[in-house]
Amino acid sequence: MTAIDPEAPGGPEVLVPVTRPVPQPGTGEVLIRVAAAGVNRPDVLQRKGGYAPPPGTSSIPGLEVAGEIAAIGDGVQRELLGQPVCALVAGGGYAEYCVAPVGQCLPVPAALSMVEAAALPETLFTVWTNLFERGFASEGDTVLVHGGTSGIGTMAIALCGLFGVGIIVTAGSREKVAAALALGATHAIDYRAEDFVERVREITGGRGVQVVLDMVGGDYVPRNLKCLAEDGRHVSIAVQGGMTATIPIFDVMRRRLTLTGSTLRNRDVSFKTLVADELARTVWPHVEAGRLKPVMDRSFPLAGAADAHRRMEAGDHVGKIVLTVG
Repeated sequence: MTAIDPEAPGGPEVLVPVTRPVPQPGTGEVLIRVAAAGVNRPDVLQRKGGYAPPPGTSSIPGLEVAGEIAAIGDGVQRELLGQPVCALVAGGGYAEYCVAPVGQCLPVPAALSMVEAAALPETLFTVWTNLFERGFASEGDTVLVHGGTSGIGTMAIALCGLFGVGIIVTAGSREKVAAALALGATHAIDYRAEDFVERVREITGGRGVQVVLDMVGGDYVPRNLKCLAEDGRHVSIAVQGGMTATIPIFDVMRRRLTLTGSTLRNRDVSFKTLVADELARTVWPHVEAGRLKPVMDRSFPLAGAADAHRRMEAGDHVGKIVLTVG
C-alpha cells in the first residue's frame, strides 16, 4: 500500500509517499480501506520528532480515518465487512489501509461525506472527554476555549451549541474572531489586541467561567485561573506555549479551583471504547440528523501531506485539514 512514513524527523518535506505492507487486523480489530484521514497538531509534533507513537503502534502518522471495513480480526462480527466507519486510531492513518480497534469505530451516516467523517474522531473524542467529562461542562455554564478556530475550537463551539453551553473563545485576528462568531461562539476575543482576562471578566459580569479548556500552557495557566468562577475547572490538553507554569496555590484553595488535564493517544483501547460508546449514545444522534458536522478548512491528496502540514503550521486554517486517499 501507499503510505506516508518518514524515516527520520524533519520538516514537511519528509512527508513523501512510500510503499509499506498492508497491516493485518488482530483480535478485536478491523482493517479499514481509508478514504480520508484527518490531520492534527500531534501529527506535526510526531513529524518533528517530539511525539513518538505509543509502543507497538505504527510509525505511520495519522490519528483518525474514515473508510470501509475491508477485513476483520477474530472476535469481530462478519456483518461489519463493507460497512462505512470513522475511527480514532493511535497511528497509521496516512495510508491506503489502517487497522483500528472495532470499539473505536463509529458508523458513517448518510449525513456525512467520508472527508467530513475523517475530520470528526480526534477532536470529538478530545473535546468530549476533556470539556464535558473532566471539566463537567453542562447546560447553562459558560466556558473559555483557546484556539477558537482550530479543529478543537470549532468542535467545542459546535458541541456547546448543541448542549446549551455558552462559549467564549480566543483567536489571533479580527478575521478569526469573525469566523468564530459566525460558527456560533457566544463571544470571541482577539488575544493579540485585547487582554482576554479582562474581557472574560467583562463578559461574565465579574463572575468568571465554569471551565477553561487550554491548549497553550505556560504563562497562560495563571491567567486562565483568573478567568475561572469559584469552583471552576481548568483542563489542560496541550502545552504549545510551555511545559511548566507558576500558579497561585492559595488562590486555588480560596476559590476551590480544580486543575486537571489529559492526553488521549496513550489511553488504552478499553477507555477509548467507553468514550466511543458514550458518543454513540449522546452525540451521534446529532451527527445522524445532520446537526453536527466538522468545520472543514481544506483537503489535500495523500501525496500532498507536506502541503497539509505547511498549512497547519502557518496557522491560517479555520477548522479541519484532511487528506484524501485513493
